[in-house]
Amino acid sequence: MVKFGYTIVYVDDVEKTLHFFNEAFNMKTRFLHDTKTYGELDTGETVLAFASHDLGHSHFPDGYLQAGNSEKPLGIEIALVTKDVQTAHNAAIVYGSTELKAPTVMPWGQTVSYVRAPSGILLELCSPMS
Repeated sequence: MVKFGYTIVYVDDVEKTLHFFNEAFNMKTRFLHDTKTYGELDTGETVLAFASHDLGHSHFPDGYLQAGNSEKPLGIEIALVTKDVQTAHNAAIVYGSTELKAPTVMPWGQTVSYVRAPSGILLELCSPMS
């Protein structure tokens, strides 16, 4: 059996990215390597991690598309579930995100917004599905 273990996003500055999630969403840092090239958030069983572009280039010497360098957000998002989407959306903006879509109630009743974090990551902020 295969189990989903973690997602790693390559970013310009791991420590600043962790700080953004700490401040904007009160998500705590679980681990930051001494080199500051890799860090994880305390997100429960499945880990959300960040690694430096230097580390990414050591894995992919031919390169890869960097979320922060693309004009448009990459076609992958990280969804953060909250009962108060508007407050999370506002905090994301205060801490440097760019609004892509204001909180909107979807036809199925879920409230959803989209922001692009300072690192370029596409974030969906959404209410729980009922």
